Amino acid sequence: MERKELEAYIKTQPCNRNIKYIIVHCSATRPGVVADVEAIDKWHKARGFSRQSESGHYCGYHFVVAQNGTIEVGRTLNEVGAHVQGWNSNSIGICYAGGLNAQGKDEDTRTPAQKESLLWLISQLAKRFTSVQKIAGHRDFSPDKNGNGVIEPYEYLKACPCFNAIPEYKHLIK
Repeated sequence: MERKELEAYIKTQPCNRNIKYIIVHCSATRPGVVADVEAIDKWHKARGFSRQSESGHYCGYHFVVAQNGTIEVGRTLNEVGAHVQGWNSNSIGICYAGGLNAQGKDEDTRTPAQKESLLWLISQLAKRFTSVQKIAGHRDFSPDKNGNGVIEPYEYLKACPCFNAIPEYKHLIK
């Protein structure tokens, strides 16, 4: 989908959910591995995710950003995602292809095109959903094990999205 089409989609797609969070993910794949909606559909179907009636997808994310910056729609905005247990009903999930280096270690592998596309996409979503309170990575929704109100690196259940999304996108929250 081209940017103008995506912009129109974001502005006009029905969404009967109260969106409070935009949650960024990585596909946890090495460089060169295709992680588009079609591939993620297969992975999520194999994991037992439900096929959605509106979009027809198993993919738990609302958007997927390819290494070349192309943005694909997964679930519709009205469909509840399947990307962070306990947080799906009031969030939008975005996944970028990558997150592992060639050795399979967690790493911010976003290409310049992905960084630009993520910023554009999150900006568009934040404009539409002025109820957004937090833009963060999957790791930032891990349990606060020590109860101090801050999710610290040792508390992360996973490294996803392999970069600190909170300060990177904080300026987009109104």
